[in-house]
Amino acid sequence: MSVPVQASREEPQAPALVISDSSETDPVGLHSCPVPHLHLPSPLFSSEEYQRAPLVLLNDRSYLTFTLRHLPHRPGLIVVLADPDDATVYPRAAAIGADAVIRAGENLAWLHLRLHDATGCRYVNWQELLAGGEPPPPGS
Repeated sequence: MSVPVQASREEPQAPALVISDSSETDPVGLHSCPVPHLHLPSPLFSSEEYQRAPLVLLNDRSYLTFTLRHLPHRPGLIVVLADPDDATVYPRAAAIGADAVIRAGENLAWLHLRLHDATGCRYVNWQELLAGGEPPPPGS
Protein backbone atom coordinates (compact mmCIF):
# COMPACT_ATOMS: atom_id res chain seq x y z
CA MET A 1 0.00 0.00 0.00
CA SER A 2 1.48 3.32 -0.97
CA VAL A 3 0.91 6.57 0.81
CA PRO A 4 0.02 9.48 -1.49
CA VAL A 5 2.75 12.09 -1.63
CA GLN A 6 1.48 15.54 -0.89
CA ALA A 7 3.14 18.41 -2.65
CA SER A 8 4.66 20.91 -0.30
CA ARG A 9 2.64 24.09 -0.47
CA GLU A 10 5.13 26.56 0.83
CA GLU A 11 3.68 30.03 1.06
CA PRO A 12 5.80 32.55 -0.84
CA GLN A 13 8.10 34.52 1.44
CA ALA A 14 7.03 38.11 2.02
CA PRO A 15 9.67 40.74 1.27
CA ALA A 16 11.49 42.57 4.02
CA LEU A 17 9.78 45.88 4.73
CA VAL A 18 11.73 49.15 4.66
CA ILE A 19 9.69 51.96 6.22
CA SER A 20 11.07 55.34 5.24
CA ASP A 21 9.50 58.64 4.36
CA SER A 22 12.78 59.64 2.69
CA SER A 23 12.76 60.12 -1.07
CA GLU A 24 16.06 58.19 -1.29
CA THR A 25 15.68 54.95 -3.20
CA ASP A 26 17.97 53.07 -0.81
CA PRO A 27 17.90 54.67 2.65
CA VAL A 28 19.71 51.78 4.37
CA GLY A 29 22.05 50.46 1.65
CA LEU A 30 20.28 47.31 0.45
CA HIS A 31 20.96 47.59 -3.29
CA SER A 32 23.73 45.02 -3.12
CA CYS A 33 21.61 42.58 -1.11
CA PRO A 34 19.51 40.16 -3.20
CA VAL A 35 16.81 39.77 -0.54
CA PRO A 36 13.58 41.26 -1.89
CA HIS A 37 12.36 44.25 0.04
CA LEU A 38 9.47 46.64 -0.14
CA HIS A 39 10.23 50.32 0.50
CA LEU A 40 7.15 52.25 1.62
CA PRO A 41 6.48 55.49 3.49
CA SER A 42 5.07 55.02 6.99
CA PRO A 43 1.47 55.99 6.10
CA LEU A 44 1.26 53.60 3.11
CA PHE A 45 2.17 50.11 4.30
CA SER A 46 -0.60 47.85 5.53
CA SER A 47 -0.65 46.24 8.94
CA GLU A 48 -0.63 42.87 7.14
CA GLU A 49 2.59 43.82 5.29
CA TYR A 50 4.08 44.90 8.62
CA GLN A 51 3.16 41.66 10.40
CA ARG A 52 4.03 39.35 7.49
CA ALA A 53 7.46 40.81 6.67
CA PRO A 54 10.29 38.62 7.94
CA LEU A 55 12.21 41.76 8.96
CA VAL A 56 11.20 45.42 9.22
CA LEU A 57 13.69 48.28 8.86
CA LEU A 58 12.43 51.63 10.15
CA ASN A 59 14.18 54.85 9.19
CA ASP A 60 14.44 56.81 12.45
CA ARG A 61 13.25 59.96 10.67
CA SER A 62 9.93 58.19 10.09
CA TYR A 63 9.53 57.32 13.77
CA LEU A 64 6.79 59.83 14.57
CA THR A 65 4.48 58.86 11.71
CA PHE A 66 5.20 55.19 12.43
CA THR A 67 4.18 55.53 16.09
CA LEU A 68 0.97 57.33 15.13
CA ARG A 69 -0.13 54.07 13.49
CA HIS A 70 -0.16 52.31 16.92
CA LEU A 71 1.16 49.05 15.51
CA PRO A 72 1.85 46.16 17.87
CA HIS A 73 5.38 45.24 18.89
CA ARG A 74 6.89 42.50 16.80
CA PRO A 75 10.21 40.68 16.60
CA GLY A 76 12.49 41.62 13.75
CA LEU A 77 12.09 45.40 13.92
CA ILE A 78 15.34 47.31 13.35
CA VAL A 79 15.66 51.09 13.57
CA VAL A 80 18.05 52.63 11.06
CA LEU A 81 19.70 55.76 12.43
CA ALA A 82 20.37 58.51 9.89
CA ASP A 83 21.99 61.02 12.28
CA PRO A 84 24.83 59.37 14.26
CA ASP A 85 24.72 62.15 16.89
CA ASP A 86 21.08 61.50 17.84
CA ALA A 87 21.22 59.79 21.23
CA THR A 88 17.41 59.93 21.59
CA VAL A 89 17.00 57.07 19.13
CA TYR A 90 17.80 54.37 21.70
CA PRO A 91 14.93 55.07 24.13
CA ARG A 92 12.60 55.59 21.16
CA ALA A 93 13.68 52.24 19.67
CA ALA A 94 13.12 50.55 23.03
CA ALA A 95 9.65 52.11 23.26
CA ILE A 96 8.55 50.43 20.01
CA GLY A 97 10.22 47.10 20.83
CA ALA A 98 13.02 47.28 18.25
CA ASP A 99 15.56 44.45 18.26
CA ALA A 100 18.44 46.70 17.22
CA VAL A 101 19.56 50.15 16.13
CA ILE A 102 22.05 50.48 13.29
CA ARG A 103 23.51 53.46 11.48
CA ALA A 104 22.53 53.90 7.84
CA GLY A 105 25.27 52.58 5.58
CA GLU A 106 27.11 50.84 8.45
CA ASN A 107 26.94 47.28 9.73
CA LEU A 108 25.75 46.21 6.28
CA ALA A 109 27.34 42.78 6.52
CA TRP A 110 25.43 42.17 9.77
CA LEU A 111 22.24 43.55 8.20
CA HIS A 112 22.58 41.41 5.07
CA LEU A 113 23.15 38.32 7.22
CA ARG A 114 20.12 39.21 9.31
CA LEU A 115 18.04 39.63 6.14
CA HIS A 116 19.21 36.28 4.79
CA ASP A 117 18.51 34.60 8.13
CA ALA A 118 15.02 36.15 8.30
CA THR A 119 14.17 34.83 4.85
CA GLY A 120 15.62 31.38 5.45
CA CYS A 121 18.64 32.15 3.26
CA ARG A 122 16.47 31.59 0.20
CA TYR A 123 18.15 34.43 -1.65
CA VAL A 124 21.78 33.55 -1.10
CA ASN A 125 23.37 32.39 -4.33
CA TRP A 126 25.72 29.84 -2.73
CA GLN A 127 27.08 28.73 -6.12
CA GLU A 128 28.18 32.28 -6.86
CA LEU A 129 29.68 32.72 -3.40
CA LEU A 130 31.56 29.42 -3.46
CA ALA A 131 32.62 29.34 -7.14
CA GLY A 132 35.24 32.09 -6.97
CA GLY A 133 38.04 29.96 -5.54
CA GLU A 134 39.51 32.89 -3.64
CA PRO A 135 37.74 33.87 -0.43
CA PRO A 136 36.59 37.46 -0.17
CA PRO A 137 38.98 39.84 1.60
CA PRO A 138 38.42 40.10 5.34
CA GLY A 139 36.23 42.97 6.50
CA SER A 140 37.88 45.91 8.14
